[in-house]
Amino acid sequence: MAILNIQSKLSITFILLLVFGVTAISSYSIVFIRGYLMMQSEEDMQADARQILLSFQAASATHDEMIALLRETGQQARYDVSIFDQYGEVIDSTIESAVSDSLTITAGFSMMESLLLGGETSVQLINEKEHDRIYVYGILPTADRGFYFVEISRLKSEIFKPIKTIRWIIYSGMFISIAIILFVSFIFSQYLSRPILQITKASEKIADGNTSYRIDLNRKDEFGKLADSLNRMADKLRAENEKLVQANEKQRQFYADITHEIRNPLHTIMGTLEMLELDSIPVETRKKYIKSALNQSERLNRLFNDLAMLQRSELDKHFYCIEPFVVSELTKKLEHNYQTILAGKPVTLEIHHSDVSVHADKNKIEQVLDNLLTNAIKYTPKGKITLKAERAADKVKISIEDTGIGIEEKHLPHIFERFYRTDKARSRDSGGTGLGLAVVKSILQAHNADLKVESQLEKGTKISFELRAVE
Repeated sequence: MAILNIQSKLSITFILLLVFGVTAISSYSIVFIRGYLMMQSEEDMQADARQILLSFQAASATHDEMIALLRETGQQARYDVSIFDQYGEVIDSTIESAVSDSLTITAGFSMMESLLLGGETSVQLINEKEHDRIYVYGILPTADRGFYFVEISRLKSEIFKPIKTIRWIIYSGMFISIAIILFVSFIFSQYLSRPILQITKASEKIADGNTSYRIDLNRKDEFGKLADSLNRMADKLRAENEKLVQANEKQRQFYADITHEIRNPLHTIMGTLEMLELDSIPVETRKKYIKSALNQSERLNRLFNDLAMLQRSELDKHFYCIEPFVVSELTKKLEHNYQTILAGKPVTLEIHHSDVSVHADKNKIEQVLDNLLTNAIKYTPKGKITLKAERAADKVKISIEDTGIGIEEKHLPHIFERFYRTDKARSRDSGGTGLGLAVVKSILQAHNADLKVESQLEKGTKISFELRAVE
């Protein structure tokens, strides 16, 4: 069985409601008009009959003249008149074969007796529901102290003649209204269902992954707001999808890089161990192989330590212990450590010790400075490396500047990414893990400190960041 769409449902609903309303109003109008005509006819007929009887009661006409005049007056007033004597015999009538039924005669004589006992001349409407006419009865006294029993009546069909015309007008108007309703319902349901169908189509496309689909509804009502919400949702989904694609690509690249980073030292260690199994290797050569294996083992150890640190830094909010310390405590320690490393190299390390204090994790900031100094030494074959810490308002600016080979501008946005290397052809056996600058960025982000990098090829690089100073 076919399922009706929203437009058909709306059309049918509007049509049924409006047709029912028009039909009910039309039927009520006919019943109301019919009742009104009947009531008005009864009131008019009583008033006319009373006027006729009272006027003839005051006239001094003979028996035949009074009957003739009464009959003529009734005809002019479009009423049927029947005249009975005091015994109930028909004297004259405008109705052919006039014989009043038992109910009419009984009711009429009963009313006549009550009028005579009261000594009044009056008219009275009796129950007409079981007749095709409505009746008015009255007493008309004669000059010889007798009286006539007068019955004035009118066919209900004559009263309801206008109803046919009115009914035709109402039904014609009803059918015209229904036709208009059908047309308006179709247009109105189409107007209401169009945005619903557009929104439904858009939601289906978005659900199928087409997040670039847009809903163009130039409306200010709830449909327009819903369309705008769906467009914003699609934009957000598209942005999130792009982020997921980039994250997946980075994750894929990360797995490839870490596999490569682990494979190289492992191959070196395996090859070294195989060579050490040979008995013919000289002692000095054997010592070199052992040292090489130890270096590669240390490299793997640093790699796993860096990965563990990055993971904890991202997941553990309590990984950092923020407390005040004096920057010179770190710089003096670093100066002592690097004097041995730089001994005999054409590189000068200049450290400006400052007694300014900062709020930070001392051990993590030491790791940041150590990684930055190590990186500066690696890419400064000869020249000078300078480490400074300067107070600037409520911040302490720490910078490391070298006169090394510098970094191309295209690489600057990526140097803090994991395993990113500016020179893809450079051997990975230089001892680095490819995570040093990524660790630096992660630690400084936890301290809400932004990294700033300035570099020119063959002129050097300057990396700086700011920490919150102790008041």
